[in-house]
Amino acid sequence: MDEEYDVIVLGTGLTECVLSGLLSVEGKKVLHMDRNDYYGGDSASLNLTQLYRKYRPNQAPPAELGRDRDYAVDLVPKFIIASGELTKILVHTEVTRYLEFKQIAGSFVYRDGKISKVPSTEMEAVRSPLMGIFEKRRAKKFFEFLQGWKDDDPVTQQGLDLDKDSMRTVYERFGLEPGTQDFIGHAMGLYLNDDYIDKPARAAYDRIVLYTSSVARYGKSPYIYPLYGLGELPQAFARLSAIYGGTYMLDKPIDEIITDTEGRFVAVRSGNETVTAKQVVGDPSYFGAGKDLDAGKLRVVEDGKVVRAICILKHPIPGTDDSDSVQIIIPQNQVNRRNDIYIAMVSSTHNVCAKDVYIAIVSTIVETNRPEQEIEPGLRLLGTIYEKFVTVSPLYVPLSTGEADNIFITRSYDATSHFETVVEDVHDVWRRMTGQTFVPKKREEPQDI
Repeated sequence: MDEEYDVIVLGTGLTECVLSGLLSVEGKKVLHMDRNDYYGGDSASLNLTQLYRKYRPNQAPPAELGRDRDYAVDLVPKFIIASGELTKILVHTEVTRYLEFKQIAGSFVYRDGKISKVPSTEMEAVRSPLMGIFEKRRAKKFFEFLQGWKDDDPVTQQGLDLDKDSMRTVYERFGLEPGTQDFIGHAMGLYLNDDYIDKPARAAYDRIVLYTSSVARYGKSPYIYPLYGLGELPQAFARLSAIYGGTYMLDKPIDEIITDTEGRFVAVRSGNETVTAKQVVGDPSYFGAGKDLDAGKLRVVEDGKVVRAICILKHPIPGTDDSDSVQIIIPQNQVNRRNDIYIAMVSSTHNVCAKDVYIAIVSTIVETNRPEQEIEPGLRLLGTIYEKFVTVSPLYVPLSTGEADNIFITRSYDATSHFETVVEDVHDVWRRMTGQTFVPKKREEPQDI
């Protein structure tokens, strides 16, 4: 390990693997290391034995759950938005050749004590119990306004300015009820809380249009999901990196980040081996994760916590028309919280568990000192739970950009139900590392995957 690399990447989470793939394609000499003996880091998919070893080290998996190799259980539940940024990168890099995707059957929202499907067609919208008949007319005008908006045509703007007027102003212009605002902002805009509502409407507009265009692309729901679990995504980008000369080392402990007298990155030490590079990038767990590192240098700070419950079910979630996969959003206002609760469920249709078994993950941002109690409204919707594994994970963010010391740290995976914030982090780290904006090549039409 005495040769010099352009970049050392620490950790094989999706963020790190996307970066190593993109950097390798750009001609950078990349060494990728992980202390684990599997790909994916915090975004891995585990088989049954690995799952029990992680959460119940003294308990073997029950034989009735079936074969070990039938399982690929995600540690972090996220879906891919069909027309979103991750899809663009997958298509741009042609990583899709290593993956196969299946659509998520439906997106649901919790309101007034029950769950209802988020309409994906005009017929579903007409029948939906989410709004009364007059509210449906108002909502129709609102969506027509969004779809018809043109930045260079004042006629389409109805006197509104998306860059100045708040989303609250836009909602009020169309007379939308609070419950409808909740549904649009959280089930379609996919906001975790209501902080967005008094900010300029442009970001919410972009999110809602992305949601509706993603639904239009495949029907049913805006989400797709890789067969064999989300752990396939980092592995696919690792293959991309390897094709372009990237080197991977799993099961490699990282003992020291070495810096020079001015604090700039020089090398990584693993046991008695040291490897040098111009830059290092990695997830927060390799840089102290809130503890002192490099003679008292604090590199990351905790910015909240996420609670997640991985639940094994022997039935589909009640009230979802026996769907084999769903997302359910519980808007915070419905359960007197500041942040939404998310439920993501997949099944044997996605090759992630045995037949007649369903994997549901309930998650939210922690607000109290009783995190498991906070996801209770979500757990109640699941019906009988066969097995449950609960974790509380800190959310770490880097304290510096890395431009001064060539140490670039990614963010922890947040509570959002999709990968858009992960790609935002990829873009941010790319810009900090290269000084340039990463832009996927433009295509005439988005390629279906």
